[in-house]
Amino acid sequence: MSINSSPTLLQRWSRPLAIAALFLAGLSSVHAQTPKRGGTLTVIAQPEPVILTAALSTSSPTGIFSTNVFDGLIEYDNAFHLKPGLAVKWAFSPDGKTLTLNLRQGVKWHDGKPFTSADVKWTLENVWKKYHPRNQALFANAESVDTPDDYTVIVHFSKPSLAVLSSLNSNGAQVLPKHLYEGTDILNNPYNNKPVGTGPFIFRKWVKGDYILLERNPDYWDKGKPYLDKVIYRVIPDGGARTAALEKGEVQYAPLSPVPARDAQRLAKLPTLKVDTKGYEWLSPWLFLDINNERPQLKDARVRQALYLAIDRNAYNRVVWSGFGKPAVSPVVSTLTEFFEPNVPQYPYDVAKANALLDQAGYKAGANGTRFKLTIDYLPYGDEFLRSAEFIKQAFKRIGIDADIRNQDTPTYTRRIYGDRDYDVTIQWYAGFSDPQVGVTREYQSDSIGKNIPFTNGSGYRNAQVDQWIREAQASGDQAERVKLFKQFQRQVQTDLPSLPLLELHFFTVHSADLNDTVSGVDQVYGSFKNVWYTDPSKHP
Repeated sequence: MSINSSPTLLQRWSRPLAIAALFLAGLSSVHAQTPKRGGTLTVIAQPEPVILTAALSTSSPTGIFSTNVFDGLIEYDNAFHLKPGLAVKWAFSPDGKTLTLNLRQGVKWHDGKPFTSADVKWTLENVWKKYHPRNQALFANAESVDTPDDYTVIVHFSKPSLAVLSSLNSNGAQVLPKHLYEGTDILNNPYNNKPVGTGPFIFRKWVKGDYILLERNPDYWDKGKPYLDKVIYRVIPDGGARTAALEKGEVQYAPLSPVPARDAQRLAKLPTLKVDTKGYEWLSPWLFLDINNERPQLKDARVRQALYLAIDRNAYNRVVWSGFGKPAVSPVVSTLTEFFEPNVPQYPYDVAKANALLDQAGYKAGANGTRFKLTIDYLPYGDEFLRSAEFIKQAFKRIGIDADIRNQDTPTYTRRIYGDRDYDVTIQWYAGFSDPQVGVTREYQSDSIGKNIPFTNGSGYRNAQVDQWIREAQASGDQAERVKLFKQFQRQVQTDLPSLPLLELHFFTVHSADLNDTVSGVDQVYGSFKNVWYTDPSKHP
């Protein structure tokens, strides 16, 4: 089947959103202006990336940065349609087992070497299948890759792999230059932190703890783009300082809810700034409380149910996230209408029931009212995560659980959760993306436990039936069968509760009012700035 002419997996679940996006696009085209060349865009990077290559890390700071240095094989527009990137055509065979990609000719890496099919083949075989947290599963059934010429890639799968086209953009499947990586220690290759890509901007400098500098690629294949001269990523750890930098015009773009939501409401009223929630649709983000299922008290499902019942998710959304979210009932967000299963076990706020479950589990309150103690770790990505920990600490106190909050930097945090597994509970968010196989099942599949692969199964959850359903969904060429399996999966994991879905997050971006075309696709937060331009570039030298 030709994917260029057939509805994609993305399109099938996104019709209402696509219609709205097309309507908005139509309105904006009425007032279309000619983009202007020049200017420097200053972006908030919070927290600072640990690595600058998304082929080896799915962290959001890395994704926000590296997609300006690297192109994707395909792109997504505002209606979830696939657009050419480094690949100009793509098609699956009728049985869904062979994917042919026809690559763009004349593209060069930033060091002047030609981009060819050999780069795609090498990256798939040596990076995506071995190291990438999501692509290990997504390309698990890729048996071989043929490159009959420099511009054709043919991927042969042992089983149908329909979800692949949901993640072939720059963030989902970033291609690395074979000539700089082959024969090296890939995870410690110096080009991971001085990346050489094919994208619209060229990496120039990383002053750790301060800023990262990119400059316009004058030989970019998308002629005339990018419009900006430079992009600077500034590291500003303090939330108040980030708010002030935006307000003063020192920073012109800040994604992924960069300031406290209450500040965003105030900033949105300023004539010099805009707050936008578009460009996150591809992410399908959900926030959850991950639980170490191997801890003695937390092995009991009744205890995990009690923790869930003790958290008032409506109040949590209102108090901590200022309404920039929606209480979750499943790890698959409700906007993924094709896959979402609403008929899962429900755990509405009920302190009395939570206390009764803890009594049944044998954890009676002591003379001081305490049953046991826990430590809460939180993803160090901003104020809302710390405030989340404080909110949940108070929720646990109402059911006799005394909690301490632990703070740490990102490398320490990821090693603690995914390597050492030295934690009790943690507040985390994952992008579910447009298909559960891409972003959701990694949290529940058991084969990644303890391997220090960030943003995979941190709970230690093992369920042979769930693993089997995941494998069957990965291998099925029947979309209806895949939907059925993923709905069974949701019902089971919401019964076992290895982790607790709390909110479907509604991230926002704060940007200067004179910055144009900041959203060109549903994955914009992980897209490039090649279409972005200033109304008056001279004001941003």
